[in-house]
Amino acid sequence: MERTRLAPLVGIVGCGLVATSLAVPYLLVRTSPGTATSLYYGASVVNPLFGGLLALVAVIVLAAGSQERTDPVLAAGIALSLGVFLVVVVAVWAVTVPRAVVVDMDAPAVIEHHRWATTTVAAVVPLASGWWARTLGLL
Repeated sequence: MERTRLAPLVGIVGCGLVATSLAVPYLLVRTSPGTATSLYYGASVVNPLFGGLLALVAVIVLAAGSQERTDPVLAAGIALSLGVFLVVVVAVWAVTVPRAVVVDMDAPAVIEHHRWATTTVAAVVPLASGWWARTLGLL
């Protein structure tokens, strides 16, 4: 695979993992998953679903840039910016959501680690975008 196409592909996979990770609580919560998950996502300063929206926009930017439908240099810069904002949004959510909300949900114990796993997965997007920018000679 061409070197300049691997980094955006990793970024696209990272965006998909973020979207998947944000959907996991809807599958794990046993009792009224919509209500409990809405409380879980809404109990913080910022809703992480906004980060999911940023991830979906980043997929479009990464795909357009890697297929050269958009200038790859411009797409790499935009994807890097979107990735940084994505990590900030998800990290602020992870830090500010009350632990009591997480513990009180009727879900497996693994849900306690969900917010940190989501933050870790979100970090893939700016790392891959930075790698792509470096490959293109921007950084």
